[in-house]
This record gives sequence, C-alpha cells and structure tokens, in this order.
Amino acid sequence: MSPTVLPECPDARRQNVGEGAESAATGCPKHPPPELRSLLGAWHAFYTAGMILEGIVTTRDSGGATHVAPIGPIVDQSLSKLRLRPFKTSQTYANLKRAPFGVFHVVDDVLLMARSAVGLLTESPPTFPAEKVPGAVLADCCRWYEFEVREFDDSRERAEMLARVLHCGRVRDFFGFNRAKHAVLEAAILATRLHLIPRAEILAEFNRLRPAVSKTGGSTEVEAFALLEGYVRDAPNPRKDD
Repeated sequence: MSPTVLPECPDARRQNVGEGAESAATGCPKHPPPELRSLLGAWHAFYTAGMILEGIVTTRDSGGATHVAPIGPIVDQSLSKLRLRPFKTSQTYANLKRAPFGVFHVVDDVLLMARSAVGLLTESPPTFPAEKVPGAVLADCCRWYEFEVREFDDSRERAEMLARVLHCGRVRDFFGFNRAKHAVLEAAILATRLHLIPRAEILAEFNRLRPAVSKTGGSTEVEAFALLEGYVRDAPNPRKDD
C-alpha cells in the first residue's frame, strides 16, 4: 500500500487556507488568531486542551542512523503541534538537541512498542524517507507526523520540547481498540519506570494486566507481554530500596 498525505495534515504548503479560516472540504485546523500568533500564546491554549497520545518517534543520531523509541507527546485534536517530554538521559533527547527534526508515528504494533521501550529492538524496522524533514518514516505505521522542535526547556528532569508538525501522512488503518494491545502498552510504560517504582509493585500490575492479554490478544500481544515481564524480573534496578 502506498502512503498517502492526510487531508487534515497541517502542512501550510499543501493547504491553501487563509489566516483564521477553516477549510470545509478538508477540515483543516484554523490558524491561530492574532493574539495567539506567538508560540507561547498558542502553547498556553494548547496545554489546557491537550491529551497524551502514545506512539513511536524516529530521530537521527550524529552518524545519521535512525533511532526508534516510544514517546507520548501531549497533543490536541488538530495534531498540528506536539509537546514532547523526553528524559534528558535519553537518546531521543540528545538527537533532538543536536538536530531538531523527527517523525512521530501512530502505530498498533505493540511488539515494536515493547522492544523499543526496553532497549530490546535488535534491528531497525523498515522505513522510507520523510518528505519535509531529514528523517525516516516507519513503513508499517498507521499515520506519521513530521515535526520540527521550535522551543526547548531543560529546567526539569524531563525536558519539554515544543514542536510544529510540518507534514503528515497515512500508511494504513489503525487496527482498532483491543484490550490486549492496551494492556501491553501499559506494561511497556511500567517497564520503563523501574527507576521510579519498586519492582514488586510493577509485577503486581503485570498480574492485573495479564488476563486481558490472555483473553483478548493474539500471539503478538502474548509475546510482547512475556518479553516485558521477563525484562522487569531480570533487569538491574537502580532503586536502592528494591
């Protein structure tokens, strides 16, 4: 299947929409009114209405290699901007500080999410070149959003990066709501919190999530959940009270 450009993509070069106008044909988001023209003004409005969308981000390291990692930016309904919050110890943070371009993906492959979350992605998944930024698009994603970081805030443990989406597209339909996939997503997030949460508490949450995987998942979801549980049981834990 050939990737297509989403009609609602907030790409000003592909839309011929006037300031403050909205296209009835495409449903393109309105441009900010004059009082929100500054980035800070627009972001203030965005924060109050945003929600977290879990997905995968690709960035490039100093050698040009593609780095794949899970990330949950804060977004609004238009998906025209992203608020990224990577830990400052992460490769994603380092790559975006060096070159402020990346691609955010909406995916339904929970095995990819699981492996990338805990550093067990042995090889990079297939990609094709991004159109508007120097980067790579996952070939099996559902949708992708090419972005440029415009503002950085390094004052907290988790950096805040405010990005504008420059281009987006679609590869295929999202699978749909499935309890097993969502349980694996929760497990992947928990597995990355060993430095914050006692191992016993995380494993207790895994026990709570397991029935959803066994009852409603397929082989991919079962494999992903087992991989994450094994990682949590065996991984060194930096917590001194564990």
